[in-house]
Amino acid sequence: MIKSNNQLKAGAVLNYIIIVINTVVTLLYTPYMLRMLGQNEYGLYSLVASVISYLTILDLGMGNAIIRYTAKFRAEGKKEEQFEMFGMFLVLYIIIGVVAVIIGGGLYFNVDAMFGKTMTDVELGKARIMMLILIFNLAITFPMSIFGSIITAYEQFVFPKIISIIRILLNTVTMILLLHLGYKAIAMVIVQTVFNVLTLIINYLYCKHAIQIKVYFRRFNWAFLKEVAIYSFWILLNVIMDRVYWSTGQFVLGAISGTVAVSVFAVAIHLQGMYMQFSSAISSVFLPKVTAMVAKQSGDESISSLFIRTGRLQFIVMCLILCGFIVYGKPFIVLWAGPEYEKAYIIALLFFVSLLTPLIQNLGITILQAKNQMKFRSLVYIVIAALALVMEIIFARIWGGVGCAVAIAGALFLGQGVIMNIYYKEKQHIDIVEFWRQILKMSIVPAILVVTFSIYYQTNSIVSWSMLLIHIIIFAIIYIPSVYYLSLNQYERSLFVTPVYQALHKILKK
Repeated sequence: MIKSNNQLKAGAVLNYIIIVINTVVTLLYTPYMLRMLGQNEYGLYSLVASVISYLTILDLGMGNAIIRYTAKFRAEGKKEEQFEMFGMFLVLYIIIGVVAVIIGGGLYFNVDAMFGKTMTDVELGKARIMMLILIFNLAITFPMSIFGSIITAYEQFVFPKIISIIRILLNTVTMILLLHLGYKAIAMVIVQTVFNVLTLIINYLYCKHAIQIKVYFRRFNWAFLKEVAIYSFWILLNVIMDRVYWSTGQFVLGAISGTVAVSVFAVAIHLQGMYMQFSSAISSVFLPKVTAMVAKQSGDESISSLFIRTGRLQFIVMCLILCGFIVYGKPFIVLWAGPEYEKAYIIALLFFVSLLTPLIQNLGITILQAKNQMKFRSLVYIVIAALALVMEIIFARIWGGVGCAVAIAGALFLGQGVIMNIYYKEKQHIDIVEFWRQILKMSIVPAILVVTFSIYYQTNSIVSWSMLLIHIIIFAIIYIPSVYYLSLNQYERSLFVTPVYQALHKILKK
């Protein structure tokens, strides 16, 4: 097996490869899908998926608990405790799967009550079928998801990432063929379910044969279960907050405005999801490492240093995407999705700007999870998310999808931009002042370039893909060297240059 440090590096690299593949697939496949489905069908699909996504909160935060406590037991050399814990979680997840089916059945029988005022009978019929398939998907996913968490806890990042790459490519090819043959939203849900089940089975086989884990159904350690429940509860509140932020907008618009408004909002949510991926690629592989640091009682200074260093790396990536979207987002959406989706630019831009702070600081969540100190963040975010939901309902009646986005963006800024930064500084002893001093210093060059290019495009419109591509290349040619030399430090430059030098050295050596 690949060593832990190499797995960490390879996992981060493969995460970015997955993101690049996802981005390319999205850019090429999504316009085709949108045109083949039409606004109403795509809006229907997005709405049903967002409703069912609420059931994912039944995970109760236990996926993170498996990763944390497995990493903790491994650091302490407690193998038998791990295997007993796996058995306990598997039983709990089976129970959760049954509960998901019961609640999902309730949603199925109340489709008319939820959306009857804004949908036709045909749309309601399709919604019921898709709900049944997605409920089945969840019922299988809950108990089998334990094996994916175990793989992560064992820091085996390479195998699952390769499986993800294969899944993305096969899923896309299959969907293109089915859409070409005339199948629509129901086929999309079936294909997603089939590939999901296959992935879950592969994860189980990898755990059994490669990692050689065992599952013991000996006894329930009630004291340990209580500790896990407390830890998971605060993770659960965080998951609920995420669902409120990113699923309620579509639900609210579906009830107030119909499937067309949902489809525009869903495109913006789709872009927001792609944007968030570029940040989580780094931080998502750090939970086992940070948990080990906490278990070995590493000092606040080393954790603070990791927070700042990781935040700077994430900012490099996120700032490039944000700047490019500010300048070229509107013509891109018009060319990519169609003129009827132009409003998605404002909605997505509100998401991008408000998400910048939480995304460059998302290692903070990992640190809190590793320390089992998610309580404060979860309470703050659940209150703010509830406030955001109320404001979404009010603003959606006035400004539609843009109103929902304003409510979400305001909540994100208040929660992460203000309250959590104070908490990180005062309670977690992270040097937030130094963090923002470095980030603001890095922001000067990108800000100047964005203002300059935005002023230029006020009088020079982009009306074709070739024009857009040429202008993006010009922007990149100016942006990348400017940021490289004026915003990055020596360590960050070496991260980009060293792999290139090593590759050239190997080529020349041959």
